[in-house]
Amino acid sequence: MPLLDVCFSPELIHLYDLKGRVVVVVDILRATSSMVTGLAHGLEKIIPVSTLAECQQFASKGYLTAAERDGKKAEDFDLGNSPFSYMEDFVKGKTLAMTTTNGTHAIRLSLAADKVVVGAFLNVSSVAAYLVEQQKDVLVVCAGWKGKFNLEDTLFAGALAHKLQGLFESENDATLAAYHLYETAKSDLPLYLSKASHVQRLKNLNITKDITFCLQQDVYDIVPVLEGDYLVPYTPESVKSVV
Repeated sequence: MPLLDVCFSPELIHLYDLKGRVVVVVDILRATSSMVTGLAHGLEKIIPVSTLAECQQFASKGYLTAAERDGKKAEDFDLGNSPFSYMEDFVKGKTLAMTTTNGTHAIRLSLAADKVVVGAFLNVSSVAAYLVEQQKDVLVVCAGWKGKFNLEDTLFAGALAHKLQGLFESENDATLAAYHLYETAKSDLPLYLSKASHVQRLKNLNITKDITFCLQQDVYDIVPVLEGDYLVPYTPESVKSVV
């Protein structure tokens, strides 16, 4: 039976052997939620990059660009990090270069894995179905906040562990902790997260609607999968078996 492990921060990723694994990168508020939303709404590809300068270089090639720092849209980029902006018609058929405070950094640190995919509550059952199809050891990498633990990404890891119970095993205390945290919180995620640090940060920026949207489960059935430099959408065939 394949293993399911959880890494609470990108700062800990060096402690795990990524070879042969599928890494699921999660940044619920809001990078991976926006990636899932954009690809579900017709974006063709997303290029995750680390820095603002790297991202700007893609603008001269005719690509859309998205950049966020500390919860705010960076100046001189087409998009920020709100999933609602990724629903607009102008994204359809386009390639987007994207950099965020936490999520894209976590993706770049995961490149040694056999596969890198993007998870969110918005596509959690599809991610579970994809992992069942792959039948490889899995590491869920929580993007956190500037290297620190956060609650919302950990709750996603717990939700995924819940869906994969009996199909994957774990030797990792972080997975056990995430699972039990989700069991405690699942009846009302918004309430449980109401005092979480990044929820408060976004509320102070008056983007409460983004929080509400990102905590919905199974809005979309696609899984962003990294193929070369590009995240592209994949739809698993067996989603119903893990819902």
